[in-house]
Amino acid sequence: MCEIYSSTPPAEYEQITRSVRINGVVSSIRLERRFWNILDELAAAEKTSTGKFISTLHNEAYILHGEISNFASLLRVVCTTYLVNR
Repeated sequence: MCEIYSSTPPAEYEQITRSVRINGVVSSIRLERRFWNILDELAAAEKTSTGKFISTLHNEAYILHGEISNFASLLRVVCTTYLVNR
């Protein structure tokens, strides 16, 4: 029943930490490799770098909602939203 999911290669869910600059401040973000791949694809679709995309997303979300309590979770949801709407 779940073989399509359980057969996911471990490398896809390995956690990767990247440093990004948000408003001039270096921040570390830890996500699974699959999410980083999606963010890289999304940034390329927007004709920008992944770091610039993440920084812009952070700024726009902050303007709309104020404090962002869990930015990594927001990034995961952004990835799933992108996959559903592409």
